[in-house]
Amino acid sequence: MQYSNQKKGTLLAFTAIMFITPDSLFIRLANVNSWNLIFYRGLIPFLVVFIGLIFIYKTKLLKELMKNSWHGIAYAAVFTMTNIVFVISIENTNVANTLIMIALAPMLSAIISFIFLKENPDQKTWVAITITTLAVIYIFYDALDAGDFLGNFLGLVTAMGLAIGANIIRSAKKISLVPSAMLGKLMVALIALLFVDQIKLEGNDLIIVPVMCIMCVAIPFVLVTLAPRYITAAEVNLFFLLETIFGPLWVWIVIKEQPSIETIIGGTIIIITIAVHSILALKKT
Repeated sequence: MQYSNQKKGTLLAFTAIMFITPDSLFIRLANVNSWNLIFYRGLIPFLVVFIGLIFIYKTKLLKELMKNSWHGIAYAAVFTMTNIVFVISIENTNVANTLIMIALAPMLSAIISFIFLKENPDQKTWVAITITTLAVIYIFYDALDAGDFLGNFLGLVTAMGLAIGANIIRSAKKISLVPSAMLGKLMVALIALLFVDQIKLEGNDLIIVPVMCIMCVAIPFVLVTLAPRYITAAEVNLFFLLETIFGPLWVWIVIKEQPSIETIIGGTIIIITIAVHSILALKKT
C-alpha cells in the first residue's frame, strides 16, 4: 500500500506523541532528581538508537552521519539545548508557565517556515494553531503566575528549539537526521553528567527509568525526527499539544490524581481540533 506524505507524517507524529503521553506519569513515579533524570534520558535513548542504527546501517553508520552535514550539526545542537533548557525551565518557574510557552511552538514553527523555507501553512493549520493555543492558555490560566524570569524565558527558548529543530529537519527532508539526534542525546548525557550526584538507580527506579527512557524518549524522538520530512513543522508541533490532555489522563488513571475541569474541557477542544485538522488534511491527499 502506497501512503501519501501527509499520511506518513501524520502517522509518525501521532504515534510519537502517543508514546510520549505517559512521560509525566513516569517522571512522577521516578524517585530521581532532575539532572540524574536528564542524564538517563540522554544515555539510554542514545544506546538504544545507536544499537538500532548499527543494525540498520552496520559499518555505514559513520557515512550516514557524515551525510547529515551542517543540517545534522545544527539539529544536534538545537536538540541538545532543548532537552536541557526544558528541565531548567521547569525548575525555575511554575510548570503551567513552561507549558504555556511550549504551546507557542506550532505558531513559531509556522512563522519560521514562512520566513526561511517559504512554506506558508494553509488556513486550516493557522486556525488549528490559534484554537489549540487558546485552549492550552485556558487549561493553565489559573495556575499562571509571574514566576521567575529565567524559567519563563527558558520555556520560550524550549518552544523556539522545538520550532527550529522541526524546520531544520524539514529543510533537509531528503536525508534522515536520526543519527544526528542520536548524537544530541549523547551530548545531553555528557552535559548532565557534570551535575549528577548519584548515577546508581535503586528500587523501582531500576524498572521505571529505563522503561520511560525507551518508551517515552527513544522511540518518540526517532519518530519526531522523521515526521517533518513529510508534513510541515507547524503540523508536527501541533500534535505535541495532545500531551496537554493525555499526560494528566495517565496520571489520573494510575495514581488517581484527578485533572481539573479546565483540563478536561480544554483537552477535549485540543483533541477535536487536531482530529478535524488531520482529517481535512488527509482528505486532500
